Amino acid sequence: MSLFQASDRVSPALDRQAASVRLMPLLYGLTLFVSALLLFSIQPMFAKMVLPKLGGAPAVWSVAMVFFQTVLLAGYAYAHFLNRLLRPGRAAMVHLLLVGVTAMTLPIAVAPGWIAPPSDGTALWLFGLFAVSIGLPFFTLSASAPLLQSWFAASGHRRASNPYVLYAASNLGSFAALFAYPAIIEPILTLKTQTTAWSVGFALFAVLLVIAGLFTSRAAPVDAQAGSLDEGRASAGERMCWVALAAVPSGLVIAVTAYLTTDIAAAPFLWVVPLAIYLLTFVAVFRETPWIAHANVVWLVPFAVAPLAMNLIGGDKVFWVTMIILNLVAFALLTLMCHGELYARRPAPQRLTEFYLCTSFGGVIGGVFAGLLAPQIFNGNYEYPILIALALLCMPGVFTSGISKAVAELWPWLLLSAVLVAVSCVTAVQVPGTLELPFQLLLALMVATMLLQRQQPMRLFGLVVLSFAVTAFWRPGIAPIETARSFFGVHRVAEIADGKARVLYHGTTIHGAQRLRNEDGTAVDGVPTPLTYYYPEGALAEAIRAARAAHGGFEHVAIVGLGTGSLACHRKAGERWAFFEIDPEVIRMARDPNLFTFLSKCAPDAPVVAGDARLTLEASPDRYDLIVLDAFSSDSIPVHLLTREALAGYLSKLSDRGVIIAHISNRHLDLAPVVANVARSQGLVTFLREDDRAGDFMTTFAANARVVVMARDAGDTGRVADSWTRLSPDQTSALWTDDYSNILGIMLRRKLGG
Repeated sequence: MSLFQASDRVSPALDRQAASVRLMPLLYGLTLFVSALLLFSIQPMFAKMVLPKLGGAPAVWSVAMVFFQTVLLAGYAYAHFLNRLLRPGRAAMVHLLLVGVTAMTLPIAVAPGWIAPPSDGTALWLFGLFAVSIGLPFFTLSASAPLLQSWFAASGHRRASNPYVLYAASNLGSFAALFAYPAIIEPILTLKTQTTAWSVGFALFAVLLVIAGLFTSRAAPVDAQAGSLDEGRASAGERMCWVALAAVPSGLVIAVTAYLTTDIAAAPFLWVVPLAIYLLTFVAVFRETPWIAHANVVWLVPFAVAPLAMNLIGGDKVFWVTMIILNLVAFALLTLMCHGELYARRPAPQRLTEFYLCTSFGGVIGGVFAGLLAPQIFNGNYEYPILIALALLCMPGVFTSGISKAVAELWPWLLLSAVLVAVSCVTAVQVPGTLELPFQLLLALMVATMLLQRQQPMRLFGLVVLSFAVTAFWRPGIAPIETARSFFGVHRVAEIADGKARVLYHGTTIHGAQRLRNEDGTAVDGVPTPLTYYYPEGALAEAIRAARAAHGGFEHVAIVGLGTGSLACHRKAGERWAFFEIDPEVIRMARDPNLFTFLSKCAPDAPVVAGDARLTLEASPDRYDLIVLDAFSSDSIPVHLLTREALAGYLSKLSDRGVIIAHISNRHLDLAPVVANVARSQGLVTFLREDDRAGDFMTTFAANARVVVMARDAGDTGRVADSWTRLSPDQTSALWTDDYSNILGIMLRRKLGG
């Protein structure tokens, strides 16, 4: 009887213990989810904070990715050594102490003293800014994922033998943050509110971590989790495989993002999609049963890569939606393949933190190559095809036949590719238009050969490398003159229309053109005529003439954004014009008379001030009768140049009767209501012109522009006030400030016509 009574007395405690054990995976999974949610929401949030210091450059995101991967490596190293040196309970206490120290540094803010980047070394400056501003919070959160998985492995739970499945919860949190920020957080909350909410989320994470730490205090030491650490010790070769299989997808996510957002379509939020795919591949394969069988992924890879190889470097970009889908499908399959191989090679749980340390190191290698080294050593996005080719070397069975046989299969393809690349480096070759069809047939034949050789990984690799070398010459109708790459993007000077005009591309957007030959084939001499958006009958030229007539001439004029320098040829004698340009490569190209002569012939004495216009214009000692905002970044306009604070800064440099002209042409964003609201907040009147007089571009080299004119008084704009559309404030759009902007809203307005 006493035995039954004793059993009755302990059964409630046993029930509570059993319940807590059942809830353990949920607790660890929820803590990992919140940790990843915070980790990936801090990335776009802080990037938005620093964009005003860097002109909205797309490379900010690439450098940010490298920073995050580097700190992730540091966090994983901390987790690994903490796990090796201390019992789980003591390790939890140390980590909770770090969490407490991190909480004392909140809320998140840009570190004081970091005012403006230097003219050289912008990437390193940005890296340092990230480190001193959010380095500690990111380090703390990044270390939590491997620690929590390791502690769960030591918990004795029946599912503890495979803690890697918890990685899915972490990546789901990352995925949720990635889409919640542009779709929900940014349109609703100001930056100040975002940082406060993030601090509250960090407090929730700390509470969950404390509860998890209570379970951890009863966990077995690492040495006892699954026998001696010497059991199943990974070889150097296995560690190198972990590093390589993580490095290639890590570099690919940066490379494909740069390629799609500059070479295909500079659409807002397009950068979100590759990173989302990258994260989902971890969720898809780091589980006991993958979403797609690994063998099926490997079988599909050649079918995605072969057509991609035909179009990647020089193919037709007209069908840009198809190109985006094709690239994203290939990226998804290659990343699934690499991460599937990575999961198949995972070690026993007692080696978990070592495994994550190696994969994080691989992530840093891939990120540094694609985000920091490639822009310095390549003048185009060539890191992308290189990483695609390297991904093919990650296919299973690549080196099973031995190194010597692999080299024997590869050397003819690689030798031919090297010859073609060498020729490409020495001469700028253009495929004649008459050979277009034969060339396409050759590319189609190469694709067919790749598919026939899909069961031979080394031959497939060699054929893909050769196809990239061949398509490097593919410039239909365009004769390349010069390509340069800077922190702010890839700039390409080329001749079009059989050499009748020379244009400057930034990504997919033309930033100016100069006619070289007349229709009769004779060379154009004398002062060049502005073309593209700046042609004499266009909206920009009309606004400048109207303001000049209203003022009786200008004394000082400020042009924000240089391009080819086309606007310089709208200057009149006696006017003092100054240009403000953030990209040193653009300044070099515009000043080179061998490329474009707008500056050298129309305004040879005009100063070109390097740096972000909001900072350099504010530092200028002059007051301007006219300020023209023409600052493009491919097909976007830097958001920080269109906020209330930005406009207030322009007004502080504007003469009493001065006029501001903003060029807001954009294929993806409706910026007119944004400008109208910001102008109203500063007491300005606003007028809009949507040009439709340019005609066929390949004949006239003129382009229609969307232009807004702002002034304190309508009379200061001259004839614009009578003939242009007056804009009223948009009650459906919130006022843009340095603390708040909603890009998604104006993009949907443009696409849906709302």
